[in-house]
Amino acid sequence: MTETKPATEVWITGIGLATSLGEGLDAHWDALNQHRINVDEKGFAPCVVHPLAPLNLDTQIPKKGDQRQMEAWQRIGTYAAGLALESAGVKGNAEILSRMDMVVAAGGGERDLAVDSNVLSLEAKGNSAPGFLNERLMSDLRPTLFLAQLSNLLAGNIAIVHGVTGSSRTFMGEEAAGVDATRIALARIAAGQSDIALIGGSQNGERKDLLVLYEFGGFNLKKKFAPVWARGESGGFALGSGGAFLVIESKAHAEARGAKPFARLVNVVADMARRKQAGDVRSTLEKLWAKLGKVGDKAAIITGATGAEPATSEEIAFLKAHPGLPVRATGTVLGHTMEAQFPLGLALAALSLSRGSLFPPDGKSALEVEMSQGPSQIVVIGTGHWRGEGMALVESVK
Repeated sequence: MTETKPATEVWITGIGLATSLGEGLDAHWDALNQHRINVDEKGFAPCVVHPLAPLNLDTQIPKKGDQRQMEAWQRIGTYAAGLALESAGVKGNAEILSRMDMVVAAGGGERDLAVDSNVLSLEAKGNSAPGFLNERLMSDLRPTLFLAQLSNLLAGNIAIVHGVTGSSRTFMGEEAAGVDATRIALARIAAGQSDIALIGGSQNGERKDLLVLYEFGGFNLKKKFAPVWARGESGGFALGSGGAFLVIESKAHAEARGAKPFARLVNVVADMARRKQAGDVRSTLEKLWAKLGKVGDKAAIITGATGAEPATSEEIAFLKAHPGLPVRATGTVLGHTMEAQFPLGLALAALSLSRGSLFPPDGKSALEVEMSQGPSQIVVIGTGHWRGEGMALVESVK
């Protein structure tokens, strides 16, 4: 089990959000408070997805050549990263960007569906001479596809477009990658190895190849949208398109440049239950809770619960064992963004603390109750649909 307890106070000073609800903090806050949810039940039927809201890519990725050489998930992430840098007031500041660390949670690239479909079609018709597959792959796949498949190219594109050229780390591993990206960045600042870092991730959930991949495991929510807590034993996740990035830095560094905090990132803890027996996930969450730090009576919980079973049922059991804390599920309002889900929860936690209130509940779950007073703490939970558990404690700064 791993944990981080910073001796150095660490602030969240920048937030970049580009999701199915729109872009920017005001757009998200308005949508959350108006109970708006952007869901597509037909475009990828029978699977349910949360499609990306329209973005003017030119505002954050001005060169068309840069846009063309990226896949969609990289464009989304680079866009959200630009919003975070802008929010923190460091966009274009070459001196700070040149030493800013970057820790990115990333998945793999997209398949070329046209090439895949053609290969399968010709195979089915028997038109597959010896060496057929190698010949087709070498002649049909564009060379840039292989480069675009590299997970660390999201960080590379952020460096190229926005000039973030300090150290760079990329984590893979679905939801757990987002937890560890945050944990490592916090640990580096706490240890004095870094002053400021950009962390986050992104996903294009509108991908037939990705939906097929998760359908093999029976993870997709199908036919009809329902809130995360109402999906039951036959539930699953509705993939969401979106990017979430944050700028975190030491309090001293932020104050020296006159930056104001959205919130304080106090602690991040992570683990990976074996999930061999019923109750393993709940037990691990309890252990993480005990190591997180003191959680007071003015706290709330924002969780990236997926809706996939049995992990979600075990998380519900854990939440019910901690009554009195209002809960919000990002998967209901924004879909499941996999590697970006934990940074997304952190972003909404920091936004809520800075606005002095928690966004409204979905109204259909006993877990999601109203909160009459503004929270002073928010616990962000990330329970992977298949593997990995993590928590972060985020506090208001007075």
